[in-house]
Amino acid sequence: MTGLDVVTPIGADLDGFWKSALAGVSGVKRIAHFDPEGLPTQIAAALDDRTLIEEFRSEAALDPLEPRGVVVGVRAARGAVARAGAREPLASVRAGVFVGTSGERHDLRTLGDIAYASRPAGALLTPAGFIKEFARRAAAGRFYRIWPQYLASRLAARFAIAGPTATIQTACTSSAQAIGEAYRAIRRGEIDVALAGGAECIVSPIEVQLFCLLGVMSRQNGAPATASRPFDARRDGFVMGEGAGFLLLEDAEHARRRGAPAVAELAGYGTTCDAYRVTDEAPDGRGAIGAMRRALDDAGLGPADVDYVNAHGTSTPMNDRVETAAIKTVFGAEAARLLVSSTKSMIGHTISAAGAIELATTILAVRDQIAPPTINYRVPDPECDLRYVPNVPAPARIRAAISNSFGFGGHNDCLLVREIER
Repeated sequence: MTGLDVVTPIGADLDGFWKSALAGVSGVKRIAHFDPEGLPTQIAAALDDRTLIEEFRSEAALDPLEPRGVVVGVRAARGAVARAGAREPLASVRAGVFVGTSGERHDLRTLGDIAYASRPAGALLTPAGFIKEFARRAAAGRFYRIWPQYLASRLAARFAIAGPTATIQTACTSSAQAIGEAYRAIRRGEIDVALAGGAECIVSPIEVQLFCLLGVMSRQNGAPATASRPFDARRDGFVMGEGAGFLLLEDAEHARRRGAPAVAELAGYGTTCDAYRVTDEAPDGRGAIGAMRRALDDAGLGPADVDYVNAHGTSTPMNDRVETAAIKTVFGAEAARLLVSSTKSMIGHTISAAGAIELATTILAVRDQIAPPTINYRVPDPECDLRYVPNVPAPARIRAAISNSFGFGGHNDCLLVREIER
């Protein structure tokens, strides 16, 4: 991995994010870019700074119709490419782009505008009329930008990437799986370099209400900064977040030939599916266990070789309990010494972008030999009894680390990072 960058609610670039993460800053607050009054959950770690988004749009010469998720995705990708000095190597059939995202969502105002515009004066709204107006606007180029595959195409065009282009949508594991599949494509010898990551900006009235109906959202509206409490006994659900993260992955020899120093090595990838229930992992943690074991086997490492786990750690009662048990099963006696922390305590759950942002966090932990904290950890849960790095970072020897991502529908992905031997 020769370059990486992120956009998060606690930092608009990699350095700003890392400084805030080590300081334990929370990006969760009352939703400001729409009125959440009446919703059960009225808080999120949203990218609601319109000035910042417009700065990103202007820097990248993006037009006003580009959705927020595309804007921040392009911003993170440009940062990763610049840090790796890889613009020229990407312009090749030996380069690929792999993106995890769900695309943009229509909000209620857009749908309402289409509905009212679709009916003649004094006439009733009809499904046929709505579809006709929707199709008219789509044909005019206004809606194709919200499709999931649009960001990958946008990045391929911007960097002249002529190799494989893939969009992956496996809910909360999307960008982790995109990075894993990029890694596999390089190992198979199909490409030499890949731009991989994800972006997500879907904090909207519809999405917030949907997750509330699923019963997985925190309702700590009066105390947003402490609402995301992974592994704490008081946790009551996750907090939605927004952001983007991208990495430059290269074949080691390719990076050496062009004199690009590596930040860390992506040494292992494991992916499974348990498909237990839409919102929950299997209670025995079999999917998570399988993904972690496959990542270890892929890297040729054992439990004693890993020092840090960046947990999926959503702050839902079931996820944190099952993930803790899964880590203990995989690492056995070594689990007691592992440092474990959840980035979601600070930036919420960025859904499709979570895997990429959290892998970037894991890389920085290995690079700087320090484990970031799990903030808001105050009341221990007897069923969650690992070393969660409570509230302040922990300097430590970190030779290798794993980043866990577990998604709605039973998707499980684990990425293993190893330090570069100097």
